[in-house]
Amino acid sequence: MRSSSLSNSNPNTPPSEPDETLELIPDYISLINDQILSTILSNLNKNQLVSVSLVSKRLLRVSGGLVKSLKLLDWDFLDSGRLGFRFPSLLDVDIVQACIISPRNSGICLSNRFVSIHVNSVVAYEMGEMGGSGVVSNPDFLNARVIDRGVRVLAQMCVDLRRAVLLGVSYEGLVGVANECLALQELELCLCNDLDLKGLSGFRNLQILKLIGYVDGLYDNVISDIGLTILAQGCPRLLKLELVGCEGSYDGIKAIGQCCQMMEELTLCDHRLEGGWLAALSYCTNLKTLKFQSCKFIDPSPGPDEHLGSCPMLEELHLERCQLRDKQGLGALFFVCEAVRELVFKDCWGLDNNSFMAASICRRVMSLSLEGCSLLTMDGFDPIVLSWKELKRLKVISCNNIKDSAMTAELATLFTVLKELKWRPDSKSILSSGLEGTGIWQKGGRSFKI
Repeated sequence: MRSSSLSNSNPNTPPSEPDETLELIPDYISLINDQILSTILSNLNKNQLVSVSLVSKRLLRVSGGLVKSLKLLDWDFLDSGRLGFRFPSLLDVDIVQACIISPRNSGICLSNRFVSIHVNSVVAYEMGEMGGSGVVSNPDFLNARVIDRGVRVLAQMCVDLRRAVLLGVSYEGLVGVANECLALQELELCLCNDLDLKGLSGFRNLQILKLIGYVDGLYDNVISDIGLTILAQGCPRLLKLELVGCEGSYDGIKAIGQCCQMMEELTLCDHRLEGGWLAALSYCTNLKTLKFQSCKFIDPSPGPDEHLGSCPMLEELHLERCQLRDKQGLGALFFVCEAVRELVFKDCWGLDNNSFMAASICRRVMSLSLEGCSLLTMDGFDPIVLSWKELKRLKVISCNNIKDSAMTAELATLFTVLKELKWRPDSKSILSSGLEGTGIWQKGGRSFKI
């Protein structure tokens, strides 16, 4: 930056030499060391930090050191080694998007729970008398050798990684990451097969693992009992495990329970486990949280109750967007989870009065959450809730067949002693007006949300 002073205001006078009329203003940023400058830049938001990084090479370098999490979109940026130089302090990297070969300038985007990709004119719709249909072919991915080479570059440049989301990495690639990133604690794997999971044994501090097997519309890899057993033997220190679209059976879940004795949380999403697998949950002796998400069934043939066992340490059971029409499988699940303290149902299909009645075996429930369960009525809700003598928290939202008009005096009395109540079964609920004058709305009273 510089300022000029004109010695003569006459326009006909020739200008003086630049070195005589121009004075350089000092670069004050150069007087600040990198540590202080980094502290200053850390107070900027993401958009401001991007703008500041364009001012100079030094600000680009310092601002890059502040970036801890990154979702990679351009594979060449990683393969060339520029990612490590540009962002030397990364702790969290997601490379899935960059591994998918797709047209970047396409205006058509395909999204699911795990990834969003751009597609070309493969999508076609036939309207009119021919009916309507849309078909999207599975996308292409980078070659496994290319991905392994890039992952090794990533591991060598970002040795402090704590979390990584990888796609299409083989056994060799996983070994390379394990040897370099000794502090890695959380890993998400997509598009891998059973034998690739042998590379997990090299991760000494891995505590959280998400394994994504089959994904409809994206890829159809199979993770079977072989892969689950290899996983269990290679990751004995796991605390949380999430299995998405994985196959397997009793043997695979049993191996996980026997080897991963520290595991406290298990999530099953769209699982394809064979009948009888529920009995293996009893081997997960320290399991505290069990979650089902988008599952079409629980267990098609769980077997007799005397063979199921139980999870004595289980505290939470979550079922979200699951089909619960199979009464036998749901009843077996409640039998295994009879010690549960918190029950959560959200947008589950098939949860009616008969299905909910099976939850009466769980006698220690302290917290119940029901959301989007439209088949359940007060006839099935009332007796089960009243049977739970330790119930302290209740949440009922968008359960349209649970009516205030069918509420019993016993249930209304229970509401007055709960620590937390959120009651909004439908838009016509009049419970809030009925509670006026009871004193529960006064300052210092219990927490109620209507």
